[in-house]
Amino acid sequence: MNYYIDLGSSTIKVYKYEEALVLLEEHSIYFKNGFSEDTGISDENMNEMLEYFDNIQTKYGLKYDNTHIFVTGIFRNLSDLKKQEMVRFFNDRFDLHFNIISHGIEAYYLGKAMEHDYNGKKVLIINMGGKTTELVTFIGDKLTDTKTVNVGVADILNNFDKINEEYSGNTVEEIEAFTEEKLSSLEIDADYDAAIFTGGEERFELLTNFNLVENTLFIDNNHKYMVSLDDYIRGTKRVFDEISINELYELMPGNPKWMDGARAGAIIPLTLFKMANVKWIIPSDLNLINGVINDK
Repeated sequence: MNYYIDLGSSTIKVYKYEEALVLLEEHSIYFKNGFSEDTGISDENMNEMLEYFDNIQTKYGLKYDNTHIFVTGIFRNLSDLKKQEMVRFFNDRFDLHFNIISHGIEAYYLGKAMEHDYNGKKVLIINMGGKTTELVTFIGDKLTDTKTVNVGVADILNNFDKINEEYSGNTVEEIEAFTEEKLSSLEIDADYDAAIFTGGEERFELLTNFNLVENTLFIDNNHKYMVSLDDYIRGTKRVFDEISINELYELMPGNPKWMDGARAGAIIPLTLFKMANVKWIIPSDLNLINGVINDK
């Protein structure tokens, strides 16, 4: 049995792998709050992270030779000295490697996760985090382009402080206008057949009753559904205007804080869908850990 941990800007996901990759649990911590390049994450967040690692190490028997950690997001912004300190600290306390990977390596693993024959279609893969968003293009079964843009969920949350009121005090339209400005320098083709939005999006859209239909663009074991751009917009507006934040929390009782990024996390992809001129969106639960497994 091997264990894989995806540690990003706001969520820690724990997987096991034997014959198949299984998500065991996840835990959200807002590492951006109180973050400094030189001093690292706040004491409060450090204590919560260490308590969580103490818990999962005991629960699953995590050891150096059976556990693989992939650290992304805000941790890349640590100073070189602080990165070295974190690596030493995790090694000394847990006998685990705090493996901070680059944007390029993350995009590589995303490409491996999404490797598939897309039936001749031109497909945009969108993997959004707290601080950055990775874009990967496939045409048929060929990976043809990768990009990283320095825009993520944290940009929305930092600029729209009413988004997580009971019903959003910020509109989809005003946040979309902000995001369009942030992405104005991005050069992206406008002839994509579809976009795949990764990182728990299928789970989210099923929980919030988006109008999903059978995926008829290509066939694989991971992507059963698709949603039209118009229905994606309608579903997003429902999450902003008709589903309260407490109702969102109740949909994920195991990790309700994940939903704090749900409204904000819908708008960057929406802007990209429009820029890429896609008509169909395929929600996906795959992420970089799937790519790590596929790379074996």
